[in-house]
Amino acid sequence: MRPRFVVLASLLAALVAVSVPAIASAAPRHNHGLTINATPNPIIAGDGVLIYGQLRGSDIANKPVVLYHRLATQPRFTIIGVTKTDSHGFYEFTRAEGVVLTNRSWFVRGPRGVHSRTVHEHVSALVDLAASATSASTRQPITFTGHITPDHTGQIVRLQAQKGGSDNWHTIKTARTDSGSNYSISYRWRVPGVRDVRVVFPGDARNDRGVSDPVTVTIEQAQIPSFTINTSTPIISYGQTATISGTLDKAGTTTPLPNTPVTLCGRTATQTAFTCNAATTTNTSGGYAFSVNPTVNAVYIVRTTLPPHRHSAALFEGVRDLLTITPSSTSSAVGQTITLSGVVTPDKAGDVIYLQRLGKDGNWHTVEVRSVRHDSSYQFGWRFGNSGNVTFRARIPGDPDNVGAASSAVTIAVAPAPVASLPPAS
Repeated sequence: MRPRFVVLASLLAALVAVSVPAIASAAPRHNHGLTINATPNPIIAGDGVLIYGQLRGSDIANKPVVLYHRLATQPRFTIIGVTKTDSHGFYEFTRAEGVVLTNRSWFVRGPRGVHSRTVHEHVSALVDLAASATSASTRQPITFTGHITPDHTGQIVRLQAQKGGSDNWHTIKTARTDSGSNYSISYRWRVPGVRDVRVVFPGDARNDRGVSDPVTVTIEQAQIPSFTINTSTPIISYGQTATISGTLDKAGTTTPLPNTPVTLCGRTATQTAFTCNAATTTNTSGGYAFSVNPTVNAVYIVRTTLPPHRHSAALFEGVRDLLTITPSSTSSAVGQTITLSGVVTPDKAGDVIYLQRLGKDGNWHTVEVRSVRHDSSYQFGWRFGNSGNVTFRARIPGDPDNVGAASSAVTIAVAPAPVASLPPAS
């Protein structure tokens, strides 16, 4: 544990009175003998922040340094901490997790009237999202609910759907948060298929833009009552198998039609023509079943093999990508960089991929966006700004061929580091 030279509360008033004015209204633009840096920056609401720097010149040991901040909506700076420099003039302040929830600015003052430049800390709002269902029929509503942290009562949030395997999202509906900073948005789709859906808080003076982790919903065509079709798993992982089953009744009745030949017909989600290549016979209850193992999103119907020809509704079967993730190390230190790399199956060269970090709210938040490389691999680099356990995963949104997926989670233990070893402040 590196030493921290925190001034005792009993000395605070005396140091402040001697060295600095109690409140500042102007933000220094340039460094005058005292450097500053804040890391990480930007952050998601609730992250811990380390503010550090160095007093320049001679006679720099054991000198008081005072930290000021100004919230984005406030006109003046106020003092929030006092510390002392070490023998090399370095200082640091730690803002604990759960403290920094909104945009703000930092600067420090030292002895003899020296001061730092001003650093602007950007803080994204936390947006969580839950769906009332992950599958529904066409025209059946799904309700999306969540909460914005910190409080953003009465502000607009946008429900967005992803398009085409890229970081291209379009707004399909908007709503306003209630008095508890909660939202609720209902939406129904007319066309079957799979959708990645997210909620976006556009940002304001208090917080930068916040984006929820997407949820995937599957929309199926409404059933034909006398010729049903279902799947054991609406979305399977690449390489897995699903069972397509249903019941054939006499037309317009609920009376089973046994011992009747039926044929399974399928196509990919991007094709228009069906290919029929599997057959079976209904059992004594009119039931049938087929095993399928598509490698891309598929659409199936079952039809009677012999006249009079009848068919079921179309059934969407999603196939989820597979992602691996491997960190270059499971331990690191503040100021150091690790890489997180992996492979996406099937080939997703050129598709967008997200690095996500687990927030203090228990939800995943996208912190970096890259593209999958030509060999369907990816790599992210991450420099740590504060100590503690940090949990990451990779996530790829869906495209016309496959349903998006997330990798397993990996946790990195980040140790403190001496201020002198951190990237230089300015």
